[in-house]
Amino acid sequence: MQRINASLLFRTRRTASVLAIAVLAGCATQQPPVAPATPQTPATPVQPPPARPQPPAGQNQPGPEQGFAQWVKDFRAEMRAAGVGEAALRDAFDNVQYLPRVIELDRSQPEFVRPVWDYLDTAVSAQRVATGQEKLAQIRAAADAASARYGVPASIIVAIWGIESNYGSNFGNTPAIDALATLAYEGRRRDWARGELRAALKIIENGDIDHAHMIGSWAGAMGQTQFLPSNFLRYAVDADGDGKRDIWGSMPDVMASTANFLASSGWQRGQPWGAEVQLPSGFDYSRADSSIRQPSSQWAALGVRTMDGRPLPEFTDGAILLPAGSRGPAFLVGPNYRSILRYNNSDSYALAVGLLSQRLEGGPGVKAQWPRDLTPLTRSQVRDLQAALNQQGFSSGEPDGLLGPATRSAVRSYQRSAGLVADGFPTLELLKRLQSP
Repeated sequence: MQRINASLLFRTRRTASVLAIAVLAGCATQQPPVAPATPQTPATPVQPPPARPQPPAGQNQPGPEQGFAQWVKDFRAEMRAAGVGEAALRDAFDNVQYLPRVIELDRSQPEFVRPVWDYLDTAVSAQRVATGQEKLAQIRAAADAASARYGVPASIIVAIWGIESNYGSNFGNTPAIDALATLAYEGRRRDWARGELRAALKIIENGDIDHAHMIGSWAGAMGQTQFLPSNFLRYAVDADGDGKRDIWGSMPDVMASTANFLASSGWQRGQPWGAEVQLPSGFDYSRADSSIRQPSSQWAALGVRTMDGRPLPEFTDGAILLPAGSRGPAFLVGPNYRSILRYNNSDSYALAVGLLSQRLEGGPGVKAQWPRDLTPLTRSQVRDLQAALNQQGFSSGEPDGLLGPATRSAVRSYQRSAGLVADGFPTLELLKRLQSP
């Protein structure tokens, strides 16, 4: 069995002062910041929690810790009535702590958005590639076993491992129970957090891990490839046969669980994730949309070519991806790219996984140049863009500062109406044009 000495990772007792966001190289919880939230935690606009009833004037107001203690008592009773065993409840809640930093992080939302090329510079750096090749060689047996069982290439599994936790070197030190209980008590997504907390209790009751060792990011994602508790219950695998699903210390379990997640999300054995392509002169950029999927033969008939002259990957439903608009690189992506998106719904993340996997196998990086002179819109500027689009009749939905499909569709519609390249990529110049009298 290949097993990391997990005891060295877990000696630090959980306290409110040891909170840290897991520093990923890609999105989720331990990579460099990316606009969308971690794959497994849908991004939602930050909203303050509902106001709590205030005591009459002159009475002392209880602090959040006091209210949290009562909340835990009530939730514990609710879970006991639902059939959760007393041993699991004691392990989970006897020493649970309210973590103010978790609420602070949950309510914060970065104003500035990192451009995809900056993200990839870190996520697929030369050091990340070299370290990944060394790590892959070290855990080759576990990675190959997972690949053979689930049909996911070892390089893809290791790329996710590298981006989620820098190959296990940093997957957070926040107790998942404490983080989720704090979010369920006072967070902006209380119902979601309650559900994940129930799943975490089930994990403890199953005997896979205890409270002290169930650690991860401030948002509740756990282990070396950052599973939320609900996804752990669905996809975690006991590959080493010790009777426990251990995504913290057992490399066979880490590799198999990650591969199972992707396989269960539609991964197609033997297919690549995608390939960088060249688009022909006069290409209709409005067709570079995730909703427009067609066989590779049809893309080839339109003049789409690979960068090295080889045939396009044989997709029945390939789509053109322009992560930086018409001025940046283009990619033809297929079903396996969309499987990676189900792990973390961010194009920057999915592209990083695909490219890192490619580099781990000795393949090339991105050949076309990124438009590094462009400055991405801040979240407030995206809200201004959405408001301006709505005002001019191009519906982008409620202005929330997030560049989702509705906003990109509205941008394309406006670009077509103005005789611009309809690539759906918002720029500061486009915003100024929309706001001009």
